Amino acid sequence: MSHQLILVLDFGGQYNQLIARRVRECNVYCEVKPYDLPLEEIRRRKPIGIIFTGGPKSVYEPGAPDISPEIFELGIPILGICYGAQLIAHLQGGHVASPDTREYGHTLTQVDTACALFTGAPDPELITWMSHTDYIDILPEGFVGAGHTSSTPFAAMYHKKKQIYGLQFHPEVEHTRYGREMLRNFLYEVCGAAGDWTMQDYAQTSIAQVRRQIGDGKVLLALSGGVDSSVVAALLSKAVGSQLTCIFVDHGLMRKDEGDEVEAAFKGWDIRLIRVNAEERFLARLSGVDDPETKRKIIGEEFIRVFEEEAKKIGSVDFLAQGTIYPDIIESGTKDAAVIKSHHNVGGLPDHVDFKEIVEPLRQLFKDEVRALGLELGLPEYLVWRQPFPGPGLAIRVIGDVTKGKLDTLRDADFIFRDELAKAGLDRQVHQYFAVLTSMRSVGVMGDERTYDFTLALRGVTTTDFMTADWARIPYEVLERSSNRIINEVRGINRIVYDITSKPPATIEWE
Repeated sequence: MSHQLILVLDFGGQYNQLIARRVRECNVYCEVKPYDLPLEEIRRRKPIGIIFTGGPKSVYEPGAPDISPEIFELGIPILGICYGAQLIAHLQGGHVASPDTREYGHTLTQVDTACALFTGAPDPELITWMSHTDYIDILPEGFVGAGHTSSTPFAAMYHKKKQIYGLQFHPEVEHTRYGREMLRNFLYEVCGAAGDWTMQDYAQTSIAQVRRQIGDGKVLLALSGGVDSSVVAALLSKAVGSQLTCIFVDHGLMRKDEGDEVEAAFKGWDIRLIRVNAEERFLARLSGVDDPETKRKIIGEEFIRVFEEEAKKIGSVDFLAQGTIYPDIIESGTKDAAVIKSHHNVGGLPDHVDFKEIVEPLRQLFKDEVRALGLELGLPEYLVWRQPFPGPGLAIRVIGDVTKGKLDTLRDADFIFRDELAKAGLDRQVHQYFAVLTSMRSVGVMGDERTYDFTLALRGVTTTDFMTADWARIPYEVLERSSNRIINEVRGINRIVYDITSKPPATIEWE
């Protein structure tokens, strides 16, 4: 099935992923592409609309991202956001200026509800999120101003006949009131979207595509137990059944009962699942190691070695499946966007496993879409809504050297914290939450006896993209219940602290 397409052209903006997610939330398929995507390719793809993202540069700056003015002659509706709006004005004959002061943060903005983007706005006076230095001070010929602030004369503009729109603020962020509706208005009122992007359709289409790609070949998947690889396993099972072999390397660094839950989730599915219990092997390699980066490298390398050894026992395979998702591709960077992090699901391709191709059926999906697909395919909710978990597992949530005793202590404490959040109905409101066993010991009193045990840190964050995150305001009573249970039920811990640091300056994980 062919879906209508919105192209998001990336000019180096920090919110490019978020724009794409907002579009898809409106049931319209979109892809993020570099701003210099050839016009011939745009014509070939036949998008119903194009969105220019923001970017860090000035349109007058040497080497600033640019685009051919011919794009405006394609007859395709265009929406420019922040830098994208300034670029439209610049290329269409308007003028962009640099004021004495920049405009940043929550900003009171007057909008014209006659503009299609603001149809249905509850009030012509909205709070928007600004983040810019330059602004448009002279409109191009034929354009109409549709919004202003106390310091920005044209916070919104449009050319109705050409179907070109520009917003100086960011409608994609939560801070902009009515922002999602603005994007929806562009998609449906301006571009004529039909809303044909549904997970049911995607599941059926993807299963058929994978079946064609694999044919009667054999496919191998490293099943980590995380959401992405689990959804890939489910999809491949529906597509090719017993042609799929999943190798689940249980390194002994998972959360409480997690390995058993992964096995249970796929019981009865038409796949071959091999569980490798390698706890002793990993702990031996980690013995005495306290540097977090060294831990990561050891675990990544050992995972590959174990995976290779098991794969050799299987014999030749035709395809290697991976759980690569769309943010992995976007975060690898485009020309003017920073490389946030390099991605590979298993830390590198196995050297001694021969295969023809890589199968990546999730590479066009965001995380929330992966979860929706998992439910569509029939995976249990406890697996689909599993908390994000780092590849090195609990090894980087134990500060300092890793031992089985410390891991077991952390597993029990972490389980209690997660259990209390679930009981309080916060398990989907707090986007990531976990416990960290610190290397710090302190004096305590338990049962009239002096103790000298470990300090446990609890961490909870809210985020939309995991690039930035705010510490979660978990109610005191939930923290209190968690603390009391951990102290009473888990040996070796006598003090609980809660991490109230956001990202930045901290990272979400401690190591």
